[in-house]
Amino acid sequence: MRLRYPHTLLPLFSSSKLTTMTTQTLFHPSPFSHVKTTLSPQRHRFYPHRPFFTVFCSKPISRNPPSPLRTNGYLGASHASIPRPVHLENAAEKSVDMQFNILKKKLEAVGMETGICVPGQYNHLLCPECQGGDTGERSLSLYIASDGGSAVWMCFRGKCGWKGSSQAFAGSSSNSTYKAFPVKKKRELTEEELQLEPLCNELQSYFAERLISKETLQRNAVKQRKYDDQIVIAFGYRHNGALISCKYRDINKVFWQEANTEKIFYGLDDIVGQSDIIIVEGEMDKLAMEEAGFFNCVSVPDGAPPSVSSKELPPPDKDTKYQYLWNCKDVLMQATRIILATDGDPPGQALAEELARRIGKERCWRVRWPKKGRLDHCKDANEVLMYLGPDVLKEVIENAELYPIRGLFNFRDYFDEIDAYYHRTLGYEIGIPTGWNNLNELYNVVPGELTIVTGVPNSGKSEWIDALLCNLNQIAGWKFALCSMENKMTEHHLRWFRHIQRRPAEASARRPDGMTFSSVKRGNERPRRILEKIIKKDIMVREHARKLLEKHLKKPFFNERYGEHVERMSIEEFEQGKLWLSDTFFLIRCEDDSLPNINWVLDLAKSAVLRHGVRGLVIDPYNELDHQRPPNQHETEYVSQMLTLIKRFAQHHGCHVWFVAHPRQLHNWVGSPPNLYDISGSAHFINKCDNGIVIHRNRDPEAGPVDQVQVCVRKVRNKVAGTIGDAFLLYNRVTGEYTATDDNKKK
Repeated sequence: MRLRYPHTLLPLFSSSKLTTMTTQTLFHPSPFSHVKTTLSPQRHRFYPHRPFFTVFCSKPISRNPPSPLRTNGYLGASHASIPRPVHLENAAEKSVDMQFNILKKKLEAVGMETGICVPGQYNHLLCPECQGGDTGERSLSLYIASDGGSAVWMCFRGKCGWKGSSQAFAGSSSNSTYKAFPVKKKRELTEEELQLEPLCNELQSYFAERLISKETLQRNAVKQRKYDDQIVIAFGYRHNGALISCKYRDINKVFWQEANTEKIFYGLDDIVGQSDIIIVEGEMDKLAMEEAGFFNCVSVPDGAPPSVSSKELPPPDKDTKYQYLWNCKDVLMQATRIILATDGDPPGQALAEELARRIGKERCWRVRWPKKGRLDHCKDANEVLMYLGPDVLKEVIENAELYPIRGLFNFRDYFDEIDAYYHRTLGYEIGIPTGWNNLNELYNVVPGELTIVTGVPNSGKSEWIDALLCNLNQIAGWKFALCSMENKMTEHHLRWFRHIQRRPAEASARRPDGMTFSSVKRGNERPRRILEKIIKKDIMVREHARKLLEKHLKKPFFNERYGEHVERMSIEEFEQGKLWLSDTFFLIRCEDDSLPNINWVLDLAKSAVLRHGVRGLVIDPYNELDHQRPPNQHETEYVSQMLTLIKRFAQHHGCHVWFVAHPRQLHNWVGSPPNLYDISGSAHFINKCDNGIVIHRNRDPEAGPVDQVQVCVRKVRNKVAGTIGDAFLLYNRVTGEYTATDDNKKK
């Protein structure tokens, strides 16, 4: 007889004859025990006291120390060192052995002990990922193909589930992945076959300590069974009165089930025809529910997953972890309300999510376990029963809430915010005043809203927004992000315009050496003209700082020309003002010659909100953004999508956004304020904004003071924050301040 895998079996030889292996030869020294032979590397995998067959045991290894004859679930052969038999191998067998050895090295690299693994069989090992948990359970099932070329494995611990596959060579037989866990014929069980017995007094006392009565145990046919040298609890899984499976629990809270049985809920017969169903995570919780008066309760047969799977739901025939759901689908379909009362720990919540994904969240409710002390919450139904009593457990189930569905909410979910709004605990409920009493009657700044500001050129739109920001900083301490899409100023640009005193003031302006136009877009205009536009825009950064400092300090930046002999801000005031600028405003600027789009602006604004606590964003103006859109998209549709993005940003971050948009070219303009429908681009500017404001400056001395600015509030969505009307402000040309007048017009 020639063996296919001679290294998996150690025959005994006497001279050239094969000795029949009996019990005596197995556990007694061989006649050749005195022969000293150097073993090959393959011989080192064979340890004494290991059998020649794989042991399949549905019960995990207990905490008790194993006997000397039990190592990794296998018994052994003779103690003697026996020379390897001489036999002939063909090329195919050598190839099988070679790829089997290579495969074993790969499995050992991921932490598996492959010394006793046999091709074509299931091998129960210690999982390298979870190490069998607290009990050291050998829960990893490893199947190696009969040709030794591929392997597939899975850990059956509920909190692990590690699985994978490997091959000796590329192109090796991979059919093992389909044979790893084949569907086996379901066993038919009886209490006599399992040798189930009524509960002894000790186990009844154990349940009594957990407030489970004897009547509840008898109704659910909770039994006991002798297993090795201990007595374990037996929970019978029944359907239509027949015993389908049985789950055991020992004194160390180690669980195992009968192999090759159908997966169903524990207590399945109790929910047949019920419209309301309660699903719990353990048999003890099912019994606790009955003590609270709920008989329409079932328990899952397996434990909870460590986390919610990020993968799509598998088809029912491949959803092995939750096969009990599909086996009980007909019963679950009759229910209109399913309460998920799983454990309160993260695995329990993950189980609730996995169950809801398969059952349908629209039919699911969830419970919130109460506190059992100042800090700790009850973990499950049995803890509520033990520490707080059946009445509290009943109240918890009766107060179950709708299972959350993403995107679908109830006003109850926002009661805390509504209460804060009513009691005005946040301080911004009706908006922050603008700093001008006459304008406060029409317009207040509410976090999370969008204000569109428009007006004809040179009406003072940017000046008025700057003054508003200074007031908001003084009143509420807000910080702001100012979106400026200009290019970065370089030193030789400034030197060219003589704004940095590196050359005498009387020297003529000239183009500095080394100045190139590599960063300037080529177009129809001359490069010098394009460069002058870039430099002009960059100078606006300094001008913007000057205007903000003048409004903040209420003194002119310079004492010449426009200063009108008003005292200029001192050096100390100037230095303090710079610190104020640094703490209050953050610039969003594009550092190259490309035009930014709205997504780029909002991404940087988000960073400013999260990093610096910015509460306001100014985008000035709309026409400086990159508005490239698909050829088949109309501008109206593009503007609508852009404004939707801005509003979502404002609402999500509690940030008020001011968006400056210029009106289109006005023909036959007679000097009156434009309206919001005159904005260039789309009517969506007025349709989607929360507030619409037109800034208008008087240009006719006969019509009134030329320093009078008319703030036309043309739209206010939130009536709590304001109303439509006009407010008039006086502009101080020296300091850039605005002061209120008493001339208001409401519409």
